[in-house]
Amino acid sequence: MTTTAVVRRREVIQPGPAEALGALLGVTVPDLAGEGIPLLWHWLYLLDRPATADLGADGHPVRGTIPAPPGSGRRRMWAGGSVTRLAPLRVGEEAVRESVVESITDKDGRTGRLTFVTVRHRVTQAGRLTVDERQDIVYRDLSPAPTASAEPEPVVVPAGADERTIDVTPVLLFRYSALTYNGHRIHYDREYATLVEGYPGLVTHGPLQALAMAEAARAAGLADAPVLTFDYRLVAPLFDDQGLIARAFAAGGTVTTRVRDRTGRETAHGTLSRHP
Repeated sequence: MTTTAVVRRREVIQPGPAEALGALLGVTVPDLAGEGIPLLWHWLYLLDRPATADLGADGHPVRGTIPAPPGSGRRRMWAGGSVTRLAPLRVGEEAVRESVVESITDKDGRTGRLTFVTVRHRVTQAGRLTVDERQDIVYRDLSPAPTASAEPEPVVVPAGADERTIDVTPVLLFRYSALTYNGHRIHYDREYATLVEGYPGLVTHGPLQALAMAEAARAAGLADAPVLTFDYRLVAPLFDDQGLIARAFAAGGTVTTRVRDRTGRETAHGTLSRHP
């Protein structure tokens, strides 16, 4: 099933959100008026800001948003996506984002009913397409909280010289939620995340993991091409007490990115393609 309704949002791109993200992650903020904002930093702009009355019990909007949940009581997860940066998105100029749900597909999974939603976002500035993005969202039925069981202490795998560690704390998750206007309670409300949705801890945002991979590529000098395409996938949940270690490396003309926890378990991966 598809829908063709397009939602448009306009905003003058200001330096404040980008400067705040740089301070939050401890990364360099480039010349925002010249170079434009780094890859994936457009997620700080042109945001949905729903009324409180439009929020569901999980803190996520249930109406007036792209996408709207396919039903009540469904668990929402960011599965991955693809972002192409075609031109710099610069501060001081108005930008327009057009969003549309491209497809909705229902499937039966191991744990029950799954609904896959594909959303397309296109951001233009001065009449030029700057960002073309596909987001993959999946909804599933809530499951009961798992029964606690004794497990051996995991072995910690230290970060390598080419890896970057982000100290994932409840404060960092809360501040990132605030910066992206994300009210989803699984990221900052531990009681809700564990007792209602059945997670073992606070959930580290999927977009934050993608951003960590893009920043690892930028720090390694691998994200400086005029046009970039970043394809990424979230492959396992990551929780606040598990750490976040990102890496980006070039091999055979392809830039590969990874996120793992402190025990070496991979939770996200991506491929960055550089175009002249």
